[in-house]
Amino acid sequence: MPRIVDDKSQYCIPFLLDRLKHHQARHGNNPHQYPTFLPRPEWRTRGPGKTVLVSTLQSTLRAPPYSLAVVTLSLDDLYLPHDQQVSLARSVPDNPLLQHRGQPETHDLLLAKQVFDSLHAELSTPIPQYDKSAFAGQGDRVPASQWEIVNADGQEKVKVVIFEGWCVGFRAWDDEVLRQKWEEAVRLKEQGGYNGRLGYVKFEDVKAVNDALRDYDAITDRLDALIHIDAQDLHFVYDWRQEQERTLRAAKGTGMTEEQVTNFVNGCEIGLSADFVTLELIWIDYPSYELYTETLRQGTFKPIPHATTANAPTTGWEGRQLRLIVNRDRRVQEVVPI
Repeated sequence: MPRIVDDKSQYCIPFLLDRLKHHQARHGNNPHQYPTFLPRPEWRTRGPGKTVLVSTLQSTLRAPPYSLAVVTLSLDDLYLPHDQQVSLARSVPDNPLLQHRGQPETHDLLLAKQVFDSLHAELSTPIPQYDKSAFAGQGDRVPASQWEIVNADGQEKVKVVIFEGWCVGFRAWDDEVLRQKWEEAVRLKEQGGYNGRLGYVKFEDVKAVNDALRDYDAITDRLDALIHIDAQDLHFVYDWRQEQERTLRAAKGTGMTEEQVTNFVNGCEIGLSADFVTLELIWIDYPSYELYTETLRQGTFKPIPHATTANAPTTGWEGRQLRLIVNRDRRVQEVVPI
């Protein structure tokens, strides 16, 4: 397994500092307007060195000469509690995309807004936490009594929020374009040689996720900047997952074979045991990558026809996004300012 090396901070830190400078110039001494940064990995925990990057960004910004109060929040920590996720799954038993945590609609957006509002107002703010190992890998929210509290009395007020998450930055399509994209995926599947997942999902199931995604603009629109770590080939997820399973087998003597991994990611095997939860999440996430990576690569703050940003301002979005394109070994191959 290739060693995950942080070759990304050298691009991300200057970008973030520049955005912070712009933000301070724009808001002056207003104490309630602090930038929120989004280092947005393409593949969540299966992705190209997210944990290392976020840790480096946080430690660098906290240390001299910057000495900024920084808090890190993950979209994963905003998943619905286990009982609500179970209720959601039971309410749509035929929609495979919503049977587990992951897709839009499986996060607590009200909680997200409360946390963001509290941070912007410099109020004492508990930072949510989520335990993915609870309920045999189905996950559950950590009790609020165990959450970290920032902006408490005597603490320095937070100046930077690093918010990372797999689908923040995605923008929903209007219904007509959504159907066109789905029909094209189905056509390619029927022709043969199709290597995506969108064409295997019913349109009404895809539409349910797209409808839910519209509400996520309430989070994305509050961001000052976005960093997108993008894979040269979206199918690198297969290789990265195989690497994790090989490591698991070597460490614990258990795990899926390479054939099982490939079959599961392809949707040929769908199971609910703890060993399969992570892989099923890959499978259910993949249609969203097919649908929404296009607009993310163009620019999440940019006006894009037929997306929810169609009527966004035509100026002011420039320079707010950085796209790092990585290869199979997670190394940066290209840097694209947007």
